[in-house]
Amino acid sequence: MRCPFCQSDDTKVLDSRQIEEGTAIRRRRECDVCTKRFTTYERYEDFQLIVVKKDGRREPFSRHKLLSGLNKACEKRPVSTEQLETMVTDIEREMRDINDREVPSELIGEAVMKKLFAADEIAYIRFASVYRQFKDIQKFMEELNGLVKRRK
Repeated sequence: MRCPFCQSDDTKVLDSRQIEEGTAIRRRRECDVCTKRFTTYERYEDFQLIVVKKDGRREPFSRHKLLSGLNKACEKRPVSTEQLETMVTDIEREMRDINDREVPSELIGEAVMKKLFAADEIAYIRFASVYRQFKDIQKFMEELNGLVKRRK
């Protein structure tokens, strides 16, 4: 593995551990030349999941994009990075369990909403406001009232 700092090929693995319920391996590495440390991840390669957007466009499923959206919704909220990673893994697994290479973006969005609702209500509302594209305060209030009803 090439060092991202000095580009040397001389690196060693310091620690390896399974993550994402055994579907990936996290490796802590150190460069023999510059002695800086970095982390790599190893996953098995599965079929490419394609997301079908609302406008009909298709794009490859991106764990990074999903995690980025979750991070924005959970910014300054008491939701750990580990919880977010678990959400992404669970959502990806749910989408793959559908047994179809193409998944509508709405399915992913609803899965995210379900996970965020369980994790943090403020993050849920943040995500919902972007995902559902509220056009006015009335639609936003309907979502909040639905949240209050589900809470009881």
